[in-house]
Amino acid sequence: MSHWMTRAASALLGFSLFCGVAYAARPAATPAAAPAYVPPTPLLWKVSGGKGAELYLLGSFHLLKPDDYPLSPDVDQAFAASSRLLFELAPEEMASPALATQMMQAAIRRDGGQLKEELDAETWRRLQAWGAGNSMPVERLVGLKPWFIGLTISLTQMARQGLDPQAGLDRHLMNLAAKAGKPAAGLESASSQISMLDGMNADEQRQLLREALEQVEKGDQQSRRLHDAWRRGDDVTLWRDMASEMKRTYPGLYQRINVDRNDAWLAPLQQRLQDGQGTTLVVVGALHLLGSDGVVEKLRAKGYNVERICSACKGRP
Repeated sequence: MSHWMTRAASALLGFSLFCGVAYAARPAATPAAAPAYVPPTPLLWKVSGGKGAELYLLGSFHLLKPDDYPLSPDVDQAFAASSRLLFELAPEEMASPALATQMMQAAIRRDGGQLKEELDAETWRRLQAWGAGNSMPVERLVGLKPWFIGLTISLTQMARQGLDPQAGLDRHLMNLAAKAGKPAAGLESASSQISMLDGMNADEQRQLLREALEQVEKGDQQSRRLHDAWRRGDDVTLWRDMASEMKRTYPGLYQRINVDRNDAWLAPLQQRLQDGQGTTLVVVGALHLLGSDGVVEKLRAKGYNVERICSACKGRP
């Protein structure tokens, strides 16, 4: 399936900065009778290192719903066992007002070109229609780069489903860490994340915008499917419909967003697997834990013992 939502969700599962800069209007969800609650079982692995050193690797979904909580007891136990946490971005950077400013500075066109001239007539028509239907006139978008417009469209659509960055797993665990007095740090900076998005070439940006608009017309089935897969801890579906699709369709972007960053994270993660480092809970987008390019397999290849933690998975096919 070649849908923008697949790659938007890939980005949202791979970039925690969206928890801090997503500003799309969030219409109130219509209350509905809820079935018996089944706690989500996010992807979770335990990595054993030197004497007295362990990592828990937890796959995040950066936009969630308030009713996605509480989580599986496995996550609570991993949090309780950990003396510190690691996120893609440090909590103080996520909470910084400067984050939205950085994002907008990167998104503003400075080449003197015109958005309308970049796009084919049908894409321009669809963009005008989307803007009119979302209280965002196209005149407010023409000074922005296509990658940012595409993400704005997708974030708006996700918000209509009740998915909220304020309820994302990163935010949730950052708040718990602060209340518990547990130190938390980041694996990278917001500027590096933004640079990777802004590094998409012109063709990739236009294609992403086109498919974002097409996905609006097709509905939200794909993002719901990915959200449901995350709740189930379904690594097979997440890999097939998210990571594998992105790797096949945009190999260059996949390399920048996923592989290069995973490789850069190995050194700080291995440092925390040395003797006497204690237990660390690492919370990153689920994209980074999947497949042969994921952190899980990269650490296993280096000789560490890695085991999946999923009490609710027992008895599943």
